[in-house]
Amino acid sequence: MYCFFPTYAKFLLLFFDFFAYFVKFLYFCSVKVQIMAIGNVTPDSFYASSRLSDTEHLLAWAKTVLADGADILDIGGCSTRPGSTPACEEEEWGRVAPALEALRAHYPEVSLSLDTFRPEIARRALTQFGSMIINDISGGCEAMYEVVRTFHVPYIWTLRGDMALPKKMPQVSALDDLILDPGFGFIGSTEGDYACMRALEELRAYGRPILVGVSRKSMIWRPLGLTPDTCLIPTQALQLYAIEHGATIIRTHDVKETKQTIELCNSLLLTSDSKM
Repeated sequence: MYCFFPTYAKFLLLFFDFFAYFVKFLYFCSVKVQIMAIGNVTPDSFYASSRLSDTEHLLAWAKTVLADGADILDIGGCSTRPGSTPACEEEEWGRVAPALEALRAHYPEVSLSLDTFRPEIARRALTQFGSMIINDISGGCEAMYEVVRTFHVPYIWTLRGDMALPKKMPQVSALDDLILDPGFGFIGSTEGDYACMRALEELRAYGRPILVGVSRKSMIWRPLGLTPDTCLIPTQALQLYAIEHGATIIRTHDVKETKQTIELCNSLLLTSDSKM
């Protein structure tokens, strides 16, 4: 009898270890983490290397990031970095319209995303250039929700740190093709950003894709005494954490390195720590 219980306990531990591995395997098989490449047709984005000055530069960037593994090209024409003065609506349209036209002409099958908080910009883009993701960092408004409903397109809803917002606003959470973005960088403080990251798994309960965009943001470089140009490695560390805790889309400036991070995470998900 004395020898039975240790053996039985060991069997239970091995069983639960195998079950945890099996769950990881199912998660890996069912979820493909997508990469959203950041392209800014603005002169004042916080990370200078993401600025695309003209159509030639834009197309060269698109060719590179697609070869490196990007699944989605996210185009923004109005900087939302802290302290910036937003471009007026016509100036924003004058930037994004030629970019979207060029990308549609050269890469008609590629998924595009438009980074805008203005409903009329979204409406004009969808009317002229067809279906694309609308990436709205503002948290949305009724006019934007109506555009999304009318065109039946994917919508990135930025929660700005309120992880319970989908429960509070069921009329928005019921939208087709809704993507949840915690809103890192728009929460108000570095402490708030990290509190939100620790709670990331809570969003899984809504059964929606989860987008994480922390690439080279101040929540990474400021605590470490770095700059946006020098925080590639810690950015990848935080993206790895996000993927392990539920992120299904990573919005990034560095597609090649993010692709490598995703491949590493896949290896971790399929590696058991069992001693079987």
